[in-house]
Amino acid sequence: MYAVTVTFRIKPGQMDAFLPLMLANARTSLAEEPGCLQFDTCRTPGEDVIFLYEIYTDRAAFDAHLASAHFKAFDAEVAAMVEDKQVALFEEVLR
Repeated sequence: MYAVTVTFRIKPGQMDAFLPLMLANARTSLAEEPGCLQFDTCRTPGEDVIFLYEIYTDRAAFDAHLASAHFKAFDAEVAAMVEDKQVALFEEVLR
């Protein structure tokens, strides 16, 4: 399995516009990408921070996510709303 975490710091006043787009991207990823096994969207209370926890079958499935039309549209649409974005990739999920 392949795990991805993403932390977005959203620009002030942009969360109400960002969040529905983020949730739609997560739902579409789960529904349309066979290699996307989990896509959790979390919000830090009282802050403009969104944390994603994503699980894919492998790196190829994550690459397919990045190449998908829905992700490319989401990424372009939210670019001006994001102050900072940190991505971490993990090649092994231990149980």
